[in-house]
Amino acid sequence: MDNQFELFEYARKRQKQKKRLYTHFILFLIGSVFLIIINKVLNVGEQFDWFVWAIIAWLFLLCVHFVNVFITHKFMGKDWERKQIEKLVVKQELKIKELAKKVEKETQLKIEDNINIESDLNQSETSI
Repeated sequence: MDNQFELFEYARKRQKQKKRLYTHFILFLIGSVFLIIINKVLNVGEQFDWFVWAIIAWLFLLCVHFVNVFITHKFMGKDWERKQIEKLVVKQELKIKELAKKVEKETQLKIEDNINIESDLNQSETSI
């Protein structure tokens, strides 16, 4: 049940991302026409065609948005996150196992040292 809810949430999030991109594209088209009209018809800024630079800048932002939704998301999406988390968990488990072995080894050495000290004390007591 929890897995189905997670899949639903993921699908809803992706749908929302794509819808925003399409909305951005439509606004880009309408906005570009509006910028051209402002520059050409209303003669705002007659010295040069500034609308070209505005449209190029907006197109760049639209391309970045497209890359984030369709390209980067595939490389760094849910599956990528899950794989990275699994790698980190495996690394942590290995470190924990190594530390546990180290602690066990040190504990064993301390026990052996205590046994050796006790036997030395017993031998010195018996020789006195």
